Amino acid sequence: MIFYTLICQPQSSAVVTFVMACIVQKYGGSSVADVDKLRQIVDLIADLKDQNFDIAVVVSAMGKTTDELVMMAREISPKPPRREMDMLLSTGERITMSLLCMALNERGLRAVSLTGSQAGIITNDRHNDAQVIEVRPFRVQDEMAKGKVVIIGGFQGVSYKRDITTLGRGGSDTTAVALAAALDAERCEIYSDVDGVYSTDPSMAADARHLPELSYPVMQEMSMAGAKVLHSHAVQFAKEKNIAIYARSAFEPGRETVIRRIAPGTLIGVQAVVSEKQVERIRLHGEDAQALFKQAAEFLESEQVPIKEVNVTGITTAGRHSKASFVVSTRNIYGWEQIKADLKNKIGTRIDFDTDLAALSLIGEGLNRNNLPLLDALDLLARNAIPVFGITTTSFRISLLVARGQVEKSVQLCHSRWVANNSI
Repeated sequence: MIFYTLICQPQSSAVVTFVMACIVQKYGGSSVADVDKLRQIVDLIADLKDQNFDIAVVVSAMGKTTDELVMMAREISPKPPRREMDMLLSTGERITMSLLCMALNERGLRAVSLTGSQAGIITNDRHNDAQVIEVRPFRVQDEMAKGKVVIIGGFQGVSYKRDITTLGRGGSDTTAVALAAALDAERCEIYSDVDGVYSTDPSMAADARHLPELSYPVMQEMSMAGAKVLHSHAVQFAKEKNIAIYARSAFEPGRETVIRRIAPGTLIGVQAVVSEKQVERIRLHGEDAQALFKQAAEFLESEQVPIKEVNVTGITTAGRHSKASFVVSTRNIYGWEQIKADLKNKIGTRIDFDTDLAALSLIGEGLNRNNLPLLDALDLLARNAIPVFGITTTSFRISLLVARGQVEKSVQLCHSRWVANNSI
C-alpha cells in the first residue's frame, strides 16, 4: 500500500514523495521454534513486502530458550540477581532476530536486526518486569527509509540508567504494540501457534470457542487473570493509543481475533473463563494485621513482587485480633521460594502461606451490575462440592480462589454454564 504526498514548494515545480504505510508484526511461541520455522516466516514477510509496506518485525526467543536459561540460572543460584537475569534472558531474542535477519538477506530482502535498546525502547529501572515509558524509533525509521525490513528483539529495552531490562513473560507483545504506536503503524499483527483468542484454554475444555473480536478491557482482564495469549501491558498500550491488535496463527491462516475499541454494551455477559494455577495466598494475623500487611507489602515491593488481591478485615474476639490476606502470582518471579523464606523470617509466626490454591475468573462486560453472576457461580461450585476460599471483583471480572486440584473442573463447569450454552 502506498500513500502519495504532494509537497508544493514556492517558485519551483511540485515534488512528489512516496510514504509507505507501516505494519508491525510479532512472531512468538512455536512459530520461531527452529530454523525451518524462521524460513517460513521469511515467506510471510516477503509477501507483505511485495505489497509495498514498511515492515518492523518483533521476535521472541526460539522454542524453550527462555525456560532453559531460567533453569540454568536456578542451577547457579536459588535467587539470582534480577539485573543479571535481564542480561541473561535478553540473549534469547537476540539469537532469533539475528538468524531471521540472515534468512531474509539470503532471500534477497535487505534486513537489519536491532536490540530493544537500539530500537529506542526506553523503560523504567524495574528489572524482570519493566514498564515501557518512551519509544524513540529513530533508528527503526532510518532503516525502513532505506528499504530494509527491521527485525527487533522483543521483551527487552534499556532503562534510563542504561541497564538492559526485560518486560516480563510475554513482553514481546508490549514491544510490538509500543513500536506500532511510535511508528503510527496501520496495524499490529501478533503471530503465534494459535489462531487467536479462545473463550477458555482449549486443553481444559473441549467446548472452548474462538472469539473473533474482543474489547481492550476484556482482553486486558483475561491477560491479568492468567490467559497467556497477550501480555496485559501490551493491551494497555493498545488501548491508550487506539491500536487494533490482530492475533493470528503464523502458519494456519484463516481465523483471527481482533482486539479493538468496542462500544460499551455491544458484548454483554461472560465472554471467557480463565484460570491461573501459579498463585499463592499470604495470610497475616496478630494484634495489628494492617501494620503487618504494610510491612509485608513493602518487602514484596522491594523484591518487585506484584500483589494481585488484598483483603484486610478487623476481627474482635476475647482480645484485640485482626487478619489480613493477599494473593500473589508467582509464575514470573525468579527465586520465589527464597523470597518466601526471607518474608517468613521477617514476620515470624504471624504469617502463613496457602500454596494449594488457584484463581478462577469469569471475564466480560456488565458482570457486576448486580450480584447474580457471582451468586450463580458460588451456587454452581457449591452444588459440585467445590469450596471457594476467596472472592474479588472488578468491572469486567469475577475471580474466585479454589483448590488447585479442582480448578480444571471449575473451569469446565463455568465455561459450560455461561459461554458454551450462552446462558447469560
